[in-house]
Amino acid sequence: MAESSPYLTATADAYDALADAYDALADVYADFVRDSLDRLPLDRSVVAAFAELVRADGARPVVEAGCGPGYMTAHLRDLGLDAFGVDLSPRLIDIARRDYPDLRFEVGSMGALDVADGELGGLLSWYSLIHTPPSELPPYFAEFRRVLAPGGYLLLGFFESEGGPVSRFDHKVTPAYRWPIDELADLARKEEFVEVARMLREPLEDERFRRGHLLMRRDRTAAMG
Repeated sequence: MAESSPYLTATADAYDALADAYDALADVYADFVRDSLDRLPLDRSVVAAFAELVRADGARPVVEAGCGPGYMTAHLRDLGLDAFGVDLSPRLIDIARRDYPDLRFEVGSMGALDVADGELGGLLSWYSLIHTPPSELPPYFAEFRRVLAPGGYLLLGFFESEGGPVSRFDHKVTPAYRWPIDELADLARKEEFVEVARMLREPLEDERFRRGHLLMRRDRTAAMG
């Protein structure tokens, strides 16, 4: 897919600026993100199921697409996966490499991954598609299909629209979008993904929106045909 979209540059710049702010408070930030899943048992359960399914299917490498500072990539490693991370923001990749020196992190777009066709057993997009304008989202699913092996797993974490249409909102870093879970699942189906499970979680007291989680699998039958 084309890599010249203005939103890609704007998103990378916004997260670079955020990373600079985090760097000034590195210890505080590291402690915060390291513990961020501790109070989210439902979210953890979805990620754990994803990891177990990938391991059972042959334990191929897994990428976190849009990994930010790397804490979820490290969580995947702790769940027994051969995980690496990719992010648009060079500053966030610097932080990830500093905090998790035993893991591999690369600067790049999840819409153009430096991965061979069918190389991966899983792909995690944890609130990393949220900044993509709706009209530019379908090519990402085509790229996810390309890099996943037949039968490979895709897990999406996102803000769900609670019965409404796709809607833009003011994210604290850069504008983002809430999606109807059915519509996001339909986009994935068009690229040979089959739904395995879904989970909706109502917002906690300090959260604004419902959280959506979709677990998909690249269709083996379509690949064979």
